Amino acid sequence: MSTIKFALITLLFITVSLSFASGVKGDKKKNDSSADDGGQKREVTYDGRSLIINGKRELLFSGSVHYPRSPPESWPMLIDKARRGGINVIQTYIFWNIHETEKGKFKMDPEYDFVRFMQICHEKGMYVTLRLGPFIQAEWNHGGLPYWLREVPEIIFRSNNEPFKMHMKEYTSNVIKVLQDAKLFAPQGGPIILAQIENEYNHIQRAFREEGTNYVQWAAKMAVAMDVGVPWIMCKQTDAPDPVINACNGRHCGDTFSGPNKPHKPYLWTENWTAQYRVFGDPPSQRSAEDIAFSVARFFSKNGSLVNYYMYHGGTNFGRTSSAFSTTRYYDEAPLDEFGLQRNPKWSHLRDVHKALNLCRKALFGGQSVITKLTHHHEIIVYEKPGSDLCAAFITNNHTKTPIDIKFRGSTYHLPPRSISILPDCKTVVFNTQHVASEHNSRNFRKTKNSNNLKWEVFTEAIPNAKDIPVVLNVPTELYSLLRDVTDYAWYTTSVELGPGDLPRKDEISPVLRIMSLGHALHAFINGEYIGTNHGTHEEKGFEFQKPVTFKVGVNYISILACTVGLPDSGAYMEHRYAGPKSILILGLNSGKIDLTSNGWGAKAGIRGEELAIFTEQGSKKVEWKEVKGTGSVLSWYKTNFATPDGRDPVAIRMTGMGKGMIWINGKSIGRHWMSFLSPLGTPTQLEYHIPRIYLNPKDNLLVIFEEERANPEKIEIETVDRDTVCSFITENQPPNINSWACKAGKFLSVVDKLAPAATITCPTYKTIKAVEFASFGDPTGICGAFVMGKCDAPATKQIVEQHCLGKQSCTIPVDAATFIKGKDACPDVIKSLAVQAKCDY
Repeated sequence: MSTIKFALITLLFITVSLSFASGVKGDKKKNDSSADDGGQKREVTYDGRSLIINGKRELLFSGSVHYPRSPPESWPMLIDKARRGGINVIQTYIFWNIHETEKGKFKMDPEYDFVRFMQICHEKGMYVTLRLGPFIQAEWNHGGLPYWLREVPEIIFRSNNEPFKMHMKEYTSNVIKVLQDAKLFAPQGGPIILAQIENEYNHIQRAFREEGTNYVQWAAKMAVAMDVGVPWIMCKQTDAPDPVINACNGRHCGDTFSGPNKPHKPYLWTENWTAQYRVFGDPPSQRSAEDIAFSVARFFSKNGSLVNYYMYHGGTNFGRTSSAFSTTRYYDEAPLDEFGLQRNPKWSHLRDVHKALNLCRKALFGGQSVITKLTHHHEIIVYEKPGSDLCAAFITNNHTKTPIDIKFRGSTYHLPPRSISILPDCKTVVFNTQHVASEHNSRNFRKTKNSNNLKWEVFTEAIPNAKDIPVVLNVPTELYSLLRDVTDYAWYTTSVELGPGDLPRKDEISPVLRIMSLGHALHAFINGEYIGTNHGTHEEKGFEFQKPVTFKVGVNYISILACTVGLPDSGAYMEHRYAGPKSILILGLNSGKIDLTSNGWGAKAGIRGEELAIFTEQGSKKVEWKEVKGTGSVLSWYKTNFATPDGRDPVAIRMTGMGKGMIWINGKSIGRHWMSFLSPLGTPTQLEYHIPRIYLNPKDNLLVIFEEERANPEKIEIETVDRDTVCSFITENQPPNINSWACKAGKFLSVVDKLAPAATITCPTYKTIKAVEFASFGDPTGICGAFVMGKCDAPATKQIVEQHCLGKQSCTIPVDAATFIKGKDACPDVIKSLAVQAKCDY
């Protein structure tokens, strides 16, 4: 490249960057002209401390809620619950492969209407962070990239590749236009205050060497040129080009984030993982509310101004939308579980840390920070404005096992292990991350009384052979390219003729069929008889199938049903990932090994039940169903009807007795089930599958299951789901509830008559406390749903709790030793705890 040409390109990039900065940081004339007169125009700028929205610094608590993972009817409820949890920003990806299933045909079906989703966020008073992708990962099929993109000639995903960049730019332009036409960006009066291009590209950038760097530069420049009027971000992108902000993803960005790559960019945390997504074969995934609260307090104490919980509500991977081996349930351990129910104490404890941090807001933005490192594990961070009473302190004990007393400004503060105490006035502890002052709950799955009189019928797929699917190929077609992401299943057929001299003459010796597969699963048949199955894993997609078989003299038909469990969602060169049979051999013949790989093969995508749509009311009439009698054959469809469960609680189906396949309710797929893939604990990774109530008819519902393995549906149960078991566990030395304080007229003050810890329990909406199932003041132990009485207990505890709580939707019980003990302390040297468990109902 000539020096002059390079200089011109450099000048152009600088001009675009400055133009963006002008548009974002105060081109009021431009913002005025594009704003919706009916909405509040918001100028969004930033500096090294925070985002600045209409001249005001904001502490931003964000939650990821993905519009395709919940029915639209549930969006207002989910956003309301997030708002009540102290969330003021909703983060979502845009899922390219559901909006452009066919090249050049961008669509927005009602169930995937991201414009309406963001309008609801706006109506609820929430900001929005837009994550455009186009690659999103998200444990979503193909990382959000449409399948047809793989078929573009000479394409290389996510690289400085002209075909990819052309389609990426066109997609980005389409989405931006839709959003701008709906006036959804902040300068137009809408909720979008941040936009993200690409996603965690640092993970694969080195695979493309300098072309990776060139791609990052191009992607940033392309996005900035869209002129949307809000800052752009790149997560996990240490070299994010100006003016794009680099942001952190992880569990502990307060300690692991190296910080913005320029001093004029703020500290943003785009993914604080509330647990871990799960794949089939995984044991349960957990992350405690205390650990998340610690990480949040830590990040904001170290100059952070935005945290996003990934996920705040995970939802469900309906249909075939989950990526390779990912479960149908997504981030169930989030503050709002798969069913949209509040998982406490995670939801409530994070709500409380948001309140505590908001009490520090003026000091965080108006004061100067001073860090005092006491030891390797202990430090104090103070935000203070000299000459004023503006002061907030964060006292940290980062030791994972040992509590400590720390002296600060004449007072001593006790900190449990791995905890942070928040002092909005540098004197008063309003919150400690390890002390859960909020309510707990436990989830219950209840077999419904009116929905389980199930009468099952079965239809079994015929096993095709080389006469039904004629040989047209030399070798088996690669599976992804055969399926083209429209089904999980494809048949491969061939035949082999064997003479008497080929077969073993000893009864104890059998030939062996060996299939080497690139993934994900297969079922094998010889002459229409099932001989076995095998599958890979999330970590090792490929596997070896090897089974002894029985052949006959003459022509033998070999049929293989190959299966995918989603497409890949991460890594470099995704367009070159493959699946399906790679080599097929017969071993142990008298005549030696036969390699059938190049034997000539027939191939056909899909199975008959799918083609006839027998999972629908109309399609189910196209085949003959029989009564189920015990365990059925492989590749069987099961059909029944069930009554809609009474009440308002969410609905689920427990798939006991089943193996692997897919579930439909009234013609809508609720995702893949896989009960036979056990975790190391010996149990299925996912037992229950969500049936959104909106999918149900007023009275009667069609349930159809495709089952790949031998199974018996008679143990399947229709259930309702609730969190009606509510609890509290409070010690008498904990800080009072966070609601005991407020900032009024710029002053921090108490808003209750008596500052003391208190137990709070709250029933779900529409329900009240019907019974107190456990109550103990003394030394109880255990968790919600499994409390155990200790060695000392105040006998009057249950009566006192009932007086406070019965018949109420929410109640608070002060932790006052004198009230419970009444002068008779059976264990005076023990710090007392109050444990309460109550039952909610309509």
